[in-house]
Amino acid sequence: MLKSSSALGAWRAALAIVITILACIYSVSASAGERALQGKVSLPNSGAEEAQEAFLYGLTQLHNFQHDDAAAAFREAQQIDPGFAMAYWGEAMTYNYPIWADQDRDAAIEVLQRLAVTPQLRQAKAATQREKDYLHAIEILYGEGDKHQRDFAYSAEMARLYQIYPDDQELASFYALSILGTAHQGRDFAIYMRAAAVVQEVFRINPDHPGAAHYLIHSFDDPVHAPLGLRAALLYSEIAPDASHAQHMTSHIFLALGRWPDVVRANQRAIAVSNRARQESGRPQRNCGHYDSWLAYAYERNNNSAAAIDMIRNCHNEAKTTEPASPSIDVDTSALHSFLYMRARYLIDTQDWNGEIAALTIEIPDDLVPETVTWEFIEGLGAARRGELSEARRHLMNLNEAERAFRQYLDVADYDASRLEIARPGILMQQLEGLIRFTDGDQAGGIKLLQAAADAEALLPMAYGPPVIEQPSYELMATALHEAGETEQARRAYALADERTPGR
Repeated sequence: MLKSSSALGAWRAALAIVITILACIYSVSASAGERALQGKVSLPNSGAEEAQEAFLYGLTQLHNFQHDDAAAAFREAQQIDPGFAMAYWGEAMTYNYPIWADQDRDAAIEVLQRLAVTPQLRQAKAATQREKDYLHAIEILYGEGDKHQRDFAYSAEMARLYQIYPDDQELASFYALSILGTAHQGRDFAIYMRAAAVVQEVFRINPDHPGAAHYLIHSFDDPVHAPLGLRAALLYSEIAPDASHAQHMTSHIFLALGRWPDVVRANQRAIAVSNRARQESGRPQRNCGHYDSWLAYAYERNNNSAAAIDMIRNCHNEAKTTEPASPSIDVDTSALHSFLYMRARYLIDTQDWNGEIAALTIEIPDDLVPETVTWEFIEGLGAARRGELSEARRHLMNLNEAERAFRQYLDVADYDASRLEIARPGILMQQLEGLIRFTDGDQAGGIKLLQAAADAEALLPMAYGPPVIEQPSYELMATALHEAGETEQARRAYALADERTPGR
């Protein structure tokens, strides 16, 4: 029997209220289930009660950037309730990586099309206006056109929805993340502080929210603002104890503050959590990667060279037996990348140009141009430090060729490189040529080139984590000035170096 339109409208309104109440209940009670939530979240939705635990777990892991775990949980929620629109939204969101200016649009669209084949039909699947709004925003994120334009359009839509749902902590958190995703050329303080202003309020109300803590850390993980992110860093590891990325993220703040023992502990925990998950899924332990690279660097800064050497040796063994990844600027995409960067930072920080780590070699395929840049620079730097200037000049020549190949690579690569990544090879060339001239007796000419490298680096956005330009330019120039007897100028240069890379 058909209801009248007015009665049907009242029935739908009552149902929406019940759904909202039940969803809030689910978000609280799910934490007591078999699967522990990695943070405290709540998102009213129309999904089945039985699907809520998986959905909320997926939501916490989405905020923690545990994308594979999140996607699996959202798919579980879909299996329980095939019409659960927000479970498809959640899985599609796992293919967006705004901090790294990247996304897998095709994979995300495939997920959305499993819900329904067109945006209009997907809207019809959403039971509440809030769900329709979330789905509309993701249609913009993965819509047609240039990714940069879509990032700005998506963030603008999230800003609009933030005005409609000011108490929705999930929407506020994803809005803040969308703001960070518009910093396409690297860290921009104005953009990052706008994001922090939004998510700080979520963190104030709900200090157990994984997205609030996580995105605050990203907003503040530079030497200037890191003190503002310390409370989030201290809490985040407890919010998400089984999320390896959460354990690592705390070290973003600790490193920017030069708190090396804390950086060590954070990445030790991250590696332990990651390897435990790998073991449970039947995969071998890794000795290379993002967390390993940060831990080896922290060991060096914490005067534990023996531990750093062990890590680099183990990563070298893994890199020798692992197929190199396709060309990429991301140092964590393969064991080879990780080994080269771990080795480079160790040699620069210890100046042990004649030891075991300096003697390690590895074959680099011709098409891996970013890796070749790293190798030639470090080999040239070591030769110059040993006084082998003819060998250093040979590596400088190779570095020049690699820099030209790198620019050609960027012209054809499907990679949205940042200003820092683009400028890095040229700065390394200036550093190496300046050091060669300085060592060969032309101190004034060498220092002039080192000053040019430092000036170029100073114009770039600050990077989080271990130095992207492995030998900070002001630091190298300060060392040369000190060796030339220019003590006061060296002191000023060291101070400028410490502003960008503190605690070195």
